[in-house]
Amino acid sequence: MSLAPQRARDPLTSAIDRASTLLATDPERALAEALALSKAAPQDPRILLIIGSARRRQGDHAGARAVLAPLAKAWSRAALTHFELGLALAGLGEDARAAEALRQALAVKPDLAEAWRALGDCLFRQGDAPGAEAAFAEHERACVRDPALREPADAIFAGDLARADQLLRARLAAAPADSVALRMLGDTLARLARDGEAERMLALSLEIDPGYAGARFGYANALFRQQKGAQALAQARRLLDLDPADPAYRNLAAACLALVGDYEQAIAVYEALLEQYPAQAKIWLNYGHALRTTGRGADTVAAYRRCISLAPGVGEAWWSLANLKTAAFSESDRRAMTAQLEVARLSDEDRLHLCFALGKALEDQRDYAAAFGRYAQGARLRRDQTPYDSDNDAIRVARAKALFTRAFFASRAGGGSPSDAPIFIVGLPRSGSTLVEQILATHSTVEGTQELPDIGHIAGRLDGGEGRYPECLAALAPADLAALGEDYLQLTRLHRKHGRPFFIDKMPNNFHHIGLIQLILPGAKIIDARRHPLGACFSAFKQHFAQGQSFSYDLADLGRYYRGYVELMDHYDAVLPRGRIHRVIYENLVEDTEGEVKRLLAYCGLPFEAGCLRFYENDRAVRTVSSEQVRRPIFRDGLEQWRRFEPWLGPLKDALGPVLNNWR
Repeated sequence: MSLAPQRARDPLTSAIDRASTLLATDPERALAEALALSKAAPQDPRILLIIGSARRRQGDHAGARAVLAPLAKAWSRAALTHFELGLALAGLGEDARAAEALRQALAVKPDLAEAWRALGDCLFRQGDAPGAEAAFAEHERACVRDPALREPADAIFAGDLARADQLLRARLAAAPADSVALRMLGDTLARLARDGEAERMLALSLEIDPGYAGARFGYANALFRQQKGAQALAQARRLLDLDPADPAYRNLAAACLALVGDYEQAIAVYEALLEQYPAQAKIWLNYGHALRTTGRGADTVAAYRRCISLAPGVGEAWWSLANLKTAAFSESDRRAMTAQLEVARLSDEDRLHLCFALGKALEDQRDYAAAFGRYAQGARLRRDQTPYDSDNDAIRVARAKALFTRAFFASRAGGGSPSDAPIFIVGLPRSGSTLVEQILATHSTVEGTQELPDIGHIAGRLDGGEGRYPECLAALAPADLAALGEDYLQLTRLHRKHGRPFFIDKMPNNFHHIGLIQLILPGAKIIDARRHPLGACFSAFKQHFAQGQSFSYDLADLGRYYRGYVELMDHYDAVLPRGRIHRVIYENLVEDTEGEVKRLLAYCGLPFEAGCLRFYENDRAVRTVSSEQVRRPIFRDGLEQWRRFEPWLGPLKDALGPVLNNWR
């Protein structure tokens, strides 16, 4: 400690410092003290800054601007003055001028984190989504104060995610309780589409620092992307408790509400957001998705069109229009999509969506060669994003066949939950499963839900990321199996809005988990929706799926996947009691609808209801890509669309092998 005499502080400076410290907690008192000080020093910039900031914090944005605008002009290098002026102008709704002031602040002080966030908010309100995202990314980087985390923060910002992963894991090896490093690693893993790992890192971060809103927002998003709707919604609501007006929190909450089936509430949230942010293209897009689910066709088209008018490069909006499959694109639409694909800086995500949409437009024009070219281009881009190894699925099928023998099931007969409420519809996507669901959901005793992820989540929990599933099922006692069945029923309860005795789980990929379903829910019905392999596989190839179908972006992969599916279903037909699984052939359902519906209802133990033949009159919410098709009577047009593209399907035929002619 120095023994030199301390120089007395200037009394005015001390008083200014005291008034400044009051700004955050008591702006009214800070203003009073600053006004008193201004009588002695009316031109002191420190005092004027406190007066302007205090007025801004009290909501007097015009009064703040009157003080701060001339101050900023006089002191061009005063970053905090320009920052406060930017906030005051934003409060007055002058976002363009606010953004200019904030950029001036950041030119002087680039690490002023809150200025980056305020700039992002201004750009968001103006509809500049890319600019807002860039500003928010700068905010995240500027918030990192620990020198040990600066390098990984810069790596994340630069998109070098592998380097960020490496650096953050090294940091956590030395400091495992570093909540900021955990949050940054969670963010990195989310960007790498490793959402399960991201969820775990972000949960650990929140255990250490529960008030860390950035980690909670990332955690909620990781849950949402895994379709853990109820958990994600709970996190979104905690964020809204902190800041009810935050548009990102509200947008996330709306998406979560839709995921759990509260579509009308989700639509209300989107509509409130659009009143405040009418230039936000992505909110119009999300609004359109929610409208589509509820069958509001004209409003859906209008929302997607509004998104496109605001941001023509948003490929998902074009693809969403194409995916309605109710109207052809115009020539001007085709020109607009082609022009966007020529934009060099277009993201891969927007590019692949535009390729799939333009493929649909060209198919409608009967230019099948060009259409296939665009579908293949989009599929290549998507496959690069979601690498897939067909050998892993072959191993998965082999392991299931080895474990789930007739003796295995016989030794565990009588276990599991006694409930007969679930009706599972499995198979490949684009094989008529949504049509089967719509028919059943029109019955008075059956409730349609959606593609529920819960069986997959239970399997993942049993596996624990260690490759134990499905063999780990052999060690479970009858009580364990019953508990898992009851767990599934509890998890799915929030999707059952009408209290009917039976409900549908239409997750196609659940055919991989039939052994698990048989063990934990032996009374559940299982329906295999099957379609001609070329029809099903090509329809999947030209369909961009939001997630979960990474096998569908290569024709050879599709053929091998279909072959493994048939192999596994044949195995279950052999080891389970005859008739345990009911097969609906899509082509038969189209040709003899009434006969197939009667057989389907009889398998489910349900009396025939003529209304099931008028399934297209059912106004229930439908989330899948076939939502508009099942709101119309059955038509034959789609049965053999694949024949128009047969010249290019050689790799698919080769991969299918004997299954091509022996698939029923």
